[in-house]
Amino acid sequence: MDLLFWLAVATVVVVLCFDYTNGFHDAANIVATVIASRAMTPAQAVIIVGIFEFLGPLLGGTAVANTIGSFVRLDGIDPASALTILLCGLLGAIVWNLLTWWRGIPSSSSHALVGGLVGVVVVSAGADQVVWGFRELFHNGHVSGVMKVLLALLLSPLIGFWCGYAVQRLMHALLLAAKPAANRGLKGAQFLTAAGLAFSHGANDAQKSMGILTLVLLLGGFIPTFTVPFWVILACASAITLGILSGGWRIVRTLGFAIYRVRPLHALNSQLTSAAVIFAASLAGAPVSTTHVVATSIMGIGASERPRAVRWNKAKEIATTWVITIPGAALAAILIYAVLRLFLGPA
Repeated sequence: MDLLFWLAVATVVVVLCFDYTNGFHDAANIVATVIASRAMTPAQAVIIVGIFEFLGPLLGGTAVANTIGSFVRLDGIDPASALTILLCGLLGAIVWNLLTWWRGIPSSSSHALVGGLVGVVVVSAGADQVVWGFRELFHNGHVSGVMKVLLALLLSPLIGFWCGYAVQRLMHALLLAAKPAANRGLKGAQFLTAAGLAFSHGANDAQKSMGILTLVLLLGGFIPTFTVPFWVILACASAITLGILSGGWRIVRTLGFAIYRVRPLHALNSQLTSAAVIFAASLAGAPVSTTHVVATSIMGIGASERPRAVRWNKAKEIATTWVITIPGAALAAILIYAVLRLFLGPA
């Protein structure tokens, strides 16, 4: 019981650390276009984003948490082993987040979490402990498990790109005769769209940690059913907000400048598009990558205006990172699990 208790404590701490690195890693996704378009100072961006990031998990429901907490099955194995597996999966995701932050590459924390957990579960407990969802999808059209997570992560960038493309075309047509002074209004409107993006990010991304933390409590026998306690919501909201306030500012340059030269209209359209796509996904219980949606919305906006001005080489670099994130995080988690088993002995 003592080992189980301390494993649970360690895993809860690591979940909150992942939540913090998620916010730290994704801070640039939210503030990049605001700062690049000079709509806000960094201090103003931090205040606005911090407030609404915290409100997102509190008011955004738990649909995404339910999805994340159910794509691996660990209730049929020893609780201590189950918590060890979760711990290693989370550590693998954290290692990948820090590595990509250090390199200034906007990879996906969501992909890292999925990769870390699936990789270590397959190696340690077997592939049948993962809810893949392939059979349910092809037999009765029901989307669940890993399939639901992957579809959300794969489709959301495409939706972000084409929504950004369409919104830019529409706004450009509406403002065709506008004078340069209109930029002042576009910058002012970003206080609303940036707040909306921060809220939607909190509502989606913090729920991933809420789902894992609730799964830890369930596997440890601390709660009878998978129901997210309020203190879990509050803890995850606080951790991700602290991460946002700390800020992974290295990625601001990549998203704000290296893909397309962002002006006030582009920034407003990117924030509006991203906020709408991410919040809709949150309501549907679909975990998406804020990094993917923001980056592809900027690409779509650039493609609708001046395709040749979009730095597609940078886009290819980001896309390559997206492809390797799941296997990369999985490998990191597996290595951590192997090292941990050397100290703890066989499961």
